[in-house]
Amino acid sequence: MSKVYLIAGLGADTRVYNNIDLYDHDVTTVDWIEPNKTDSLSTYAQKLINQYHILPNSIIIGNSLGGILAVEIAKKIPVKATIIISSIKVSAESPWYFSLFRTLPIYKIIPGKVFTSLGFMIKPLFGHMSTEDAWLFNDMLKNSSPTFVKWAMGAILYWKNDIIPNNLHHITGDKDPIFSFRRISNATIIKGGTHIMIFDRAKEINKLLKPLLKK
Repeated sequence: MSKVYLIAGLGADTRVYNNIDLYDHDVTTVDWIEPNKTDSLSTYAQKLINQYHILPNSIIIGNSLGGILAVEIAKKIPVKATIIISSIKVSAESPWYFSLFRTLPIYKIIPGKVFTSLGFMIKPLFGHMSTEDAWLFNDMLKNSSPTFVKWAMGAILYWKNDIIPNNLHHITGDKDPIFSFRRISNATIIKGGTHIMIFDRAKEINKLLKPLLKK
């Protein structure tokens, strides 16, 4: 079986994959490492490759920001498959408001600690969560590195990519308010799936993952 690497989204950790069935694969969870201020998503992806010894012929699974980093990793080494969930694969799929925040970069003047303490305000943007998932969401956010969160917000806004790696599989929901499915091409759409469908639509995601992981 191939080695599987899991990468979480911004403000989260790999507990977001708690409901995902990885079919007894050899799994490595990729934790965030502190970035340099000058890191791009490309240079940060290389740091993850080095830190976690990600090898060719691996499977990289990324959720949200983790999906973007999975794409950057797959551009650097020939992986067996790249699977991105609730994410984007090229910068042309970025939402319209990215250009607004590039013009008015208000995130630069807000302390990173503020972002990690606003779970009660951010949570409604992601869709309905069970009590258990809401607790996990808040716990992941408040335990996130403020330095990392603030860096990542800028890195995502200025991400430029038009290369789609070979063997990339894209899963997204049609109710995702962060990355609209209308701007995304060549993806499997989960009807009713929100940005946090990895929590509440895990059964459907598992059905899609099973044939990809069994190859």
